[in-house]
Amino acid sequence: MIFSRGLSRVSRIPRNRGLSSCRHHHLLSYRPHTRLFILSNTHLSDDSSTSSSAQRVPGCSQNLALLGFRHQIHHQSSSLVEEQLDPFSLVADELSLVADRLRAMVVAEVPKLASAAEYFFKLGVEGKRFRPTVLLLMATALNVSMPKAYDGQGNALPTELRARQMSIAEITEMIHVASLLHDDVLDDADTRRGIGSLNFVMGNKISVLAGDFLLPRACVALAALKNTEVVSLLATVVEHLVTGETMQMTTTSEQRCSLEHYMQKTYYKTASLISNSCKAIALLAGQTAEVSMLAYEYGKNLGLAFQLIDDVLDFTGTSASLGKGSLSDIRHGIVTAPILFAMEEFPQLREVVDQGFDNPANVEIALEYLGKSSGIQRTRELAMEHAKHAAAAIDSLPESDDEDVLRSRRALVDLTERVITRTK
Repeated sequence: MIFSRGLSRVSRIPRNRGLSSCRHHHLLSYRPHTRLFILSNTHLSDDSSTSSSAQRVPGCSQNLALLGFRHQIHHQSSSLVEEQLDPFSLVADELSLVADRLRAMVVAEVPKLASAAEYFFKLGVEGKRFRPTVLLLMATALNVSMPKAYDGQGNALPTELRARQMSIAEITEMIHVASLLHDDVLDDADTRRGIGSLNFVMGNKISVLAGDFLLPRACVALAALKNTEVVSLLATVVEHLVTGETMQMTTTSEQRCSLEHYMQKTYYKTASLISNSCKAIALLAGQTAEVSMLAYEYGKNLGLAFQLIDDVLDFTGTSASLGKGSLSDIRHGIVTAPILFAMEEFPQLREVVDQGFDNPANVEIALEYLGKSSGIQRTRELAMEHAKHAAAAIDSLPESDDEDVLRSRRALVDLTERVITRTK
């Protein structure tokens, strides 16, 4: 079967009106009329501004939707610096420092444990370092201007605040890698980041122990910050990771076919880490509760958009481009957004989903229905909506005329577009 990537049905994307004051969040709630997931105790100034009857325009390619998304993001961020930026290059020097510190932090007394713990921190296999990049950019985007200190060679030294915020980037990356090590064991994965997964190379036991080792190392670094609110935030993230994985393993038939349940699980497994880490960056900077929640909203929506595009790429990407097996979710019986949307168009797909995907024939049937549906496109559209809300959060931050602050905010907005348009 040839799977068509060029789906031609595109929905118009309404303009986002930004974010207003935000409160503490607990659970995601699904708004059927908006196709957007928000947290139950949080409100956007106009989350219903998303059209309740988004028209689908026949004869347009999905590239048109992406172009429309780019136009909206640039329009929405007109108050920010408009030059083209590479978000990763803006913090490249600090990313190198973070990478060096991470390699130093995961040294262990037992050689095999040390080798396992540093497996995904070694040069060449650190991954995209997406989360540290977001957090370092957020730190600049939120910080007030502070005098800089310099070393003997004229290089700027990190201030105490910047060093503490860099620690959040390191802690977040350790938690993330620990979750990957555990996930690969649970999923029986054999590749990760284009190389053999640790469980495939060293076995499940050492992989689990390496993940267990990284978590307390992260906790030690977290305790050194001596900020109880930040400690509580990151501890909640670890709880969410476990909760999300358990939700995935123990779903009922109804939950498995529920988009709301799927998005709640996605928040726990993916978006909680980046959203709470962004909030931690704001708290360390002494920002107000409202600004801290805007940072949280950015991370939450960026994380959800990132995972939704991951769902798409699992069907449209290749193993070589992804650095892991394609179709891995459905082959492990995990039902993601594209299949859930396809089920809405073809209810008979529900019977196949209920039977499970141990039988390869059922995988083929599901892919056939997906190819006939707009499941891929609708997942992209939902990701675009969350990306727009992430960009709106940045646009709603207090005004600044500091060039570094504006450049970092523009880079954060640029990342929302890169998340949507990425192919790996």
